[in-house]
Amino acid sequence: MQYSSVVGLVLAAGKGTRMKSEIPKVLHEVFFSPMIHHVLAAVHPLALGRNFVVTGHQHQLVEESLRGHPVSFVHQSQQLGTGHAVLACEGELRSHTGPVLILCGDTPLIKTETLQQFLRVHLESASLVTVMTTTVAEPHNYGRIVSDEHGNIAGIVEEKDATAAQKEIREINAGIYCVDARFLFEALHRVGTDNMQGEVYLTDIVAIAVGDGIHVHKFCCQDSEEILGVNSRRELVQAHSVLQRRYISLLMDSGVTIIQPESVTIEKTVTIRNDTVIYPNTSLTGVCKIGSGVRVDSFVKIHACTVGDFVRIGSFTHLQQTHIPSWSTVAPHTVDIRMG
Repeated sequence: MQYSSVVGLVLAAGKGTRMKSEIPKVLHEVFFSPMIHHVLAAVHPLALGRNFVVTGHQHQLVEESLRGHPVSFVHQSQQLGTGHAVLACEGELRSHTGPVLILCGDTPLIKTETLQQFLRVHLESASLVTVMTTTVAEPHNYGRIVSDEHGNIAGIVEEKDATAAQKEIREINAGIYCVDARFLFEALHRVGTDNMQGEVYLTDIVAIAVGDGIHVHKFCCQDSEEILGVNSRRELVQAHSVLQRRYISLLMDSGVTIIQPESVTIEKTVTIRNDTVIYPNTSLTGVCKIGSGVRVDSFVKIHACTVGDFVRIGSFTHLQQTHIPSWSTVAPHTVDIRMG
């Protein structure tokens, strides 16, 4: 299915006060890249008509980080909520009459495949509003999905505005929406700021749609891990672990043996051929090419190296910007050798 009729909006204006940092939240690194880079990497294969990034806090840094990415920028001069951030794009989207995909720049675990399924459901249902949800055991800090007696979405309530009963709801808002552009901006102009934050909530368009008799479609993401929003250092580390685990699983599926994978660091820029064995407490970073049949013993650090086939690298070795020819043996405790 083609998605060229869809425009993408990535919200990246927030400061992220819980990060306790001067760095814009979306620029904090997760699995060796700023988290917003992971979001855009998931969006890019969709081949949307256009992609916009809404910037705000330290917008120059965010825009510089995204230099070369196929995106346009919209600046939100005041951070007055997610709805206000989307309203900042109204001028750019004045002539757009199709769907708008909205997602946050702090959700680095979302997969392209999930976004494809989400858009397919929205387009095939001919819905004006589709909301991604998921169910979690601990819904703390997430907006809750309020449903009617038939299981249809009646609204979304943010946790700070939720009643005690609503806080018991385990179906949460994933923060990803697909909305008809004309309805989106018409509804946002009707959203008030009567809430604990005094902000324009994007989520309020759901209640407006329901009030207008519009059916709000729901897409439930089966893997709740994908919609983790990174708002703290703990969540940052959690997201890093998930992405590292995904890449290590991909390598193992391709024929690489990785012993105690939870102790191993392998950057996504590292390629490893089949029948190679990686032992515990190793680190492979930078642009590395590891051949077939290689044995990397424990406590080895390799950065930006090329390693040929059937090489054995002894424990506690540190290699950087080095080429190791095939059939070589690198003795334990070797540091930064350069061969070949």
